[in-house]
Amino acid sequence: MEKQSRLLCSELCVQRRLFEVTLNSTVLAWKDIQIDKKHTGRAIYGAVKAGSHCVPVCEIIAVQEKEDDSPCKDTGKWQKVPQSPADSCQHAFTVFYVERMRQHCWRCSNVTFHCSEHSMCLLWVQTIREQLALLTNRPKNLLVYINPYGGKQRGKQIYDHKVAPIFSRASISTDVIVTERANHARDHLKMEADLKKYDGVVCVGGDGMFSEIMHGLVSRTQREAGVDDNSMEETLMPCGLRIGIIPAGSTDCICYATVGSNDPVTSALHIVVGDSQPMDVCSVHNEDHFLRYSVSLLGYGFYGDVLTDSERKRWMGPARYDISGVKTFLSHRYYEGTVSFLPAEGNSGTPRDKMQCRSGCSICQQSSSDKLVSKNEDSVSDAECRDTWTVIRGKFLAINAASMSCACPRSPKGLSPSAHLADGTTDLILVRKCSRLNFLRHLLRHTNKDDQFDHSFVEVYRVKQFRFTPRYQECDSEVDLRESGATGKQFLSQICREHRACGCMPSQSNWNCDGEILPHTAIQVRVHSQLIKLFARGIEEQPVFEDLYAHCAI
Repeated sequence: MEKQSRLLCSELCVQRRLFEVTLNSTVLAWKDIQIDKKHTGRAIYGAVKAGSHCVPVCEIIAVQEKEDDSPCKDTGKWQKVPQSPADSCQHAFTVFYVERMRQHCWRCSNVTFHCSEHSMCLLWVQTIREQLALLTNRPKNLLVYINPYGGKQRGKQIYDHKVAPIFSRASISTDVIVTERANHARDHLKMEADLKKYDGVVCVGGDGMFSEIMHGLVSRTQREAGVDDNSMEETLMPCGLRIGIIPAGSTDCICYATVGSNDPVTSALHIVVGDSQPMDVCSVHNEDHFLRYSVSLLGYGFYGDVLTDSERKRWMGPARYDISGVKTFLSHRYYEGTVSFLPAEGNSGTPRDKMQCRSGCSICQQSSSDKLVSKNEDSVSDAECRDTWTVIRGKFLAINAASMSCACPRSPKGLSPSAHLADGTTDLILVRKCSRLNFLRHLLRHTNKDDQFDHSFVEVYRVKQFRFTPRYQECDSEVDLRESGATGKQFLSQICREHRACGCMPSQSNWNCDGEILPHTAIQVRVHSQLIKLFARGIEEQPVFEDLYAHCAI
């Protein structure tokens, strides 16, 4: 590691012990000069060794001068004569910084340094603030939307008690809007908000609230750029503002998959330090009509039926998903249709490899480089792409498209553990008709570390585009009419669709698009690479960051 030139180096006191404190452009470090053997067994996370600590400058939240409350002040009483430099420090400043905890959680920790001279204290405070001012990726003004109804209805409480104090300490100005209805945030972003005033948009709520923010921001960006989002052939313009997520919903899948934790303080600290994580967005169309954007899961069959049934049980809160899941599993419905897809090529990997998307992912970075190169090249025409499409017909219990791992506390690995956040692809998972026992085995794989796709009835593909057409819409040709039987049988199936006693199955399911039901079943989906950016870093590999601290010694 290249040695950085020191900006400051002083002997300062921390809790009445003398430390050598150094600051360069990347690291603030302090080492106990008076350490003895009895302290060598003490260890805290982030320490190089007992008595030695360092913090990257980019993870310092703030610094402020502090009035010293030590007994050295003149109180009009007899005082003990200082016996050591540690007893004579009368001026102090406090540094607030990120400390890593277990399970990818962060917290705002602090250390107070005591100085013997006021001028030295001011010099340290001024120099650290100058270094923080050079971090141009940090937001200064944020637009915050709070959903007071999502999850356990604690969004406003979480923001006021846990997030707002952190933003205030980091000198971030905020404009807060508490939403009053569904799609309030989306409509305000699309039409009213003065986005030039802000460095980012923050949503306090669950995945539904994030979806509102994302739709409003992406739609406005396309409108201002003159892009027709109803056209599948259009290349969408990436959004200029980053989105921050403060989790306060039922599942918070997107936050969990991009940060590794559903902790509001952790998310707030990622926003403060100005992290940036690009993300792919899928546009979903029905013929020439735009339906919705998706960033996590598109699910047909099982997950579509679970959502449809749970919408009628909203009064039950988050427990409705468990009850609807059991009910849908017992019904064991399958659906016929045709899936067509354009496979991903190049260095995008496969859904079954062990290359998981982590902070600084090489596959996502490669995709970003390829995206820049492709801007200078002619795009491949439809005629050339048409020959590479793969077509699969069959009976499916579930059709899922995962643009990220879709991990959550209940499913730590997610639906597709090796899906990438920003590689321009989605993982298409086809679960063919099988027995209830086999389908249960597949579902249980989501809760453990076994290969999700190691079943004969499960197929998975990494794709850039895909289409789905349900069987009932394929009856235009004589061949399909012969295969589907007489018209009277179709009519009977239509009449008794909702009557389980007659044994008829519904001819179609619904698409679950990031927790929202789509109005159409026949859809076309295209992945747009790195269309948005989050205030996130991606999930960190814990041992790697322990090594980072170990190498940034004094």
